[in-house]
Amino acid sequence: MTESRVGSNLAGLVVLDNVNKHFGELHVLRDIDMTVDRGEVVVVVGPSGSGKSTLCRTINRLEPIDSGTIWLDGQPLPEEGNALAKLRAEVGMVFQSFNLFAHKTVLENVTLGPIKVKGLKKPEAEKAAMELLERVGVANQAPKYPAQLSGGQQQRVAIARALAMTPKVMLFDEPTSALDPEMINEVLDVMTALAHEGMTMIVITHEMGFARRAANRVVFMDAGRIVEESTPEEFFTHAQSPRAQDFLSKILTH
Repeated sequence: MTESRVGSNLAGLVVLDNVNKHFGELHVLRDIDMTVDRGEVVVVVGPSGSGKSTLCRTINRLEPIDSGTIWLDGQPLPEEGNALAKLRAEVGMVFQSFNLFAHKTVLENVTLGPIKVKGLKKPEAEKAAMELLERVGVANQAPKYPAQLSGGQQQRVAIARALAMTPKVMLFDEPTSALDPEMINEVLDVMTALAHEGMTMIVITHEMGFARRAANRVVFMDAGRIVEESTPEEFFTHAQSPRAQDFLSKILTH
């Protein structure tokens, strides 16, 4: 248990307490305990199939859990219904694939949630959306449709769309893995700026440069367990577990 978790108990913004999840016979999350404090950026790394994406998806109940409890801002996650919809509005999610509505413009994609879920008036929602699109560097793309944008631009729109709901925490599930290499940095730069502005973030990524630059803490997962967690500096220079050392030796030599 790292220093940042000692004594935090349920004081963190996101708390996973003894969380387990199966897909059939496969035990994909094993006794997960994790606390993410307000304003903290936690980067989750590990080999494919280690449970990282499932972990991310349980935090807004895209995947139900079998046992344990997940808390958001002091409240256990609701099972379903209006309470779950309200919770999802407080947890922004950015996926590998951009998941934008193809038949709506960029501006419409970003204003849809605030208008439908939060009840904002259209002019107010559009003003806020344009400010967010400016912030992520794609304000000039507002009248276009997603298919007219590059992958990097689409992912930045997806980030703006998540931010438009003014979430308490942002989840990123390998947000750059579907992008061409030259587009990766434009998305990571937006995420780094968000981190420096104090957004609470849980990021699943293979981008170790981002982890070094923006994370407060790196969590290493393998076979459904959290094997190790520490500061980026400690993790990348003095990984404790043989499994993490092996993982780093493979990815950092390329």
